Amino acid sequence: MLQITAVVHTLNDGMRLGRCLETVYPCDEILVIDHGSIDDTQLVAREYGAKLVNAGTETSVQHWIAEGWMLCLDARESLTEALSASLYELKSEHFPAHVSGYAALLREETAGGWIEHAAQTRLVPANWQRWQDRLPTHDPSAVVLLGEILRFTLP
Repeated sequence: MLQITAVVHTLNDGMRLGRCLETVYPCDEILVIDHGSIDDTQLVAREYGAKLVNAGTETSVQHWIAEGWMLCLDARESLTEALSASLYELKSEHFPAHVSGYAALLREETAGGWIEHAAQTRLVPANWQRWQDRLPTHDPSAVVLLGEILRFTLP
């Protein structure tokens, strides 16, 4: 069976992190990488049973995850129920060997309403080598899953 680790980078996201972690229930484990928070981010991560690591000088995710797949999120993001269901379905099937990654549509909250963005590669194998800051670089061949990632940007 497929092993998925939710990987969430944080920095002073104590007020947002709980909402994110509530939605990653299809994942087998949660890894919160904290980049020096001075609020209650670390406390919230522990309350949700996340493995908490301080980014320090080692920010490569492969340092903490050796195998399986990673679902990469920002602490301001959450999964819709439809995306969670897609992940459960994917876990119950055999992964096709030719799939390099999976993507999800992104909807972002703004003062003017919700904006829909193109699909972004977010579920990648643990040995993924292409990164754009803290998220995987988009792979145009990634299979798009049903459901969405919601990004909350308003306070």
